[in-house]
Amino acid sequence: MTEPLDADKTGATPSSENMENRAQVHMDKGQAATESISKDAPGAPGWERATLEKLAFASLTEQRLARRWRTFVRLAWLTFFVGLAWVVFNQTEGNQNVTTPHTAVVEIKGEIASGAEASAELILSSVRAAFEDDGAKAVVLLINSPGGSPVQAGIINDEIRRLKALHHKPVYAVVEESCASAAYYIAVSADKIYVDKASIVGSIGVLMDGFGFTGLMEKLGIERRLMTAGENKGFLDPFSPQTERQRAYAQTMLDQIHQQFIDAVKNGRGSRLKEDSDTFSGLFWSGQQAIELGLADQLGSVDYVAREVVHAEEIIDYTRRDNVAERLVKRFGAAMGSAAVQSLQSSAALR
Repeated sequence: MTEPLDADKTGATPSSENMENRAQVHMDKGQAATESISKDAPGAPGWERATLEKLAFASLTEQRLARRWRTFVRLAWLTFFVGLAWVVFNQTEGNQNVTTPHTAVVEIKGEIASGAEASAELILSSVRAAFEDDGAKAVVLLINSPGGSPVQAGIINDEIRRLKALHHKPVYAVVEESCASAAYYIAVSADKIYVDKASIVGSIGVLMDGFGFTGLMEKLGIERRLMTAGENKGFLDPFSPQTERQRAYAQTMLDQIHQQFIDAVKNGRGSRLKEDSDTFSGLFWSGQQAIELGLADQLGSVDYVAREVVHAEEIIDYTRRDNVAERLVKRFGAAMGSAAVQSLQSSAALR
């Protein structure tokens, strides 16, 4: 037989007093839960204060986070500038303090141009450091370049010749993949030129390139309105026709620069050069052909030259390269210059 639902564990029926006490407990719990849920709701007692407290705490938390972020950013910038200063003041230019016998190497790679890694400024700074080190028994120009500016190449060629006479140290050029045009202009300043049998050597010539759009503009009905003060101020403008006089003038200038290049090659190679009609035509040859034509001396690598020619197997790289700080300074200067130009764009300028 099932027990009555309102019977306690002893089987006795609860008294009315016990029933009232239990009902009161349940009511108290329900009231507490209701107050807990609705105390922050609008209209509940004290909800304004609770809301203001929450807003105040949220504002304080946001201020703390913003303060921490500002502190982090300031520390990051401070670390950056400290690192920048360290790089600037601790940069090394080559290995100027090496005194043991060694072979000094200066790399000439990429386009030969002002502002590039293969600029006269950086290359000659490296070469001077190598010549001035008593431990350097010879200077090796490690070349891998398609050419570039004849002005930069001429400056390097002239200075290397001067330094050779001043310090009485031999200079050797070692060609990797390519030594063409302005790069060969530099190479002929060396006492000997070593190549790989598959290297590209030569291209003794000068060029000036550009485009002309006058025919296309006529077909499209476009009129070029160029105003100049000076008959030839618009010389080489791609949107203006080129006169025969201007063409002849440009050719004369190219021929003159070409002759300067030829003279440098003849002075550098001397009687070793087997000159023919193609030598100064702008053609280029393989390393093996270059040796046969007297444009190079023999096959060899940097290690070969250091070991067998210089007799100083230790190789020290003197190549100066822009460090991070220098690149940042140059970019900053370029940005400042660009801003200055933009501020003057509204005024007339001579070009």
